[in-house]
Amino acid sequence: MLVSGSVLHEPYDAINYAYFPVSAMISLVSIMEDGSTTEIGLIGNEGMIGVPIFLGGEYTISRAIVQMAGSSFKLRADILKQEFDRGGVFQKILLLHTQARLTQIAQSAACNRQHKIEARLARWLLSVYDCVLKDELDLTQEFISNMLGVRRAGVTIAAHALQDAGIIRYNRGKIVILDHKKLEEASCECYRVVQNEFIRLLGSRRG
Repeated sequence: MLVSGSVLHEPYDAINYAYFPVSAMISLVSIMEDGSTTEIGLIGNEGMIGVPIFLGGEYTISRAIVQMAGSSFKLRADILKQEFDRGGVFQKILLLHTQARLTQIAQSAACNRQHKIEARLARWLLSVYDCVLKDELDLTQEFISNMLGVRRAGVTIAAHALQDAGIIRYNRGKIVILDHKKLEEASCECYRVVQNEFIRLLGSRRG
């Protein structure tokens, strides 16, 4: 069981285990010199933490933090590398997942630069739902602002706009998704781009 808020690895840490979330959700977070953070990857039961293990790198420059508690499989790095080196279906799936994850990271970078906070928040909430398949999400303003890399005031304004449109219900520390169709309409195209890539490469939507 992975506990919310627990750190699986810090930047430049040796990665000793791979994690395959079942009901947990894990964020890959980029940390700047001033301590500010931005989420660059979101992993649920469609993916895994530990890509550098089989790509040959000893570490990554991001932090992996459990965003929502839940169950996960855990595999020692040496065993993962051994199975990957056998080739076959397992290797192919890991490589396709890595390609899909690179699309997610690249699209997130473009999204953070080009799109308004409201659209980014809508995209992020859809991605969170795809990971946990729950409409009621325990999310604080501070946490969302850290993930999106924006000020808390910006998150408040964006969340209230979505609430006024009847898309979500927003109370302190909790967001309830009321209308998935409208939430997707409020999102930028980045959500669909990433979803389509997961479907193309892995044959299913995230979540």
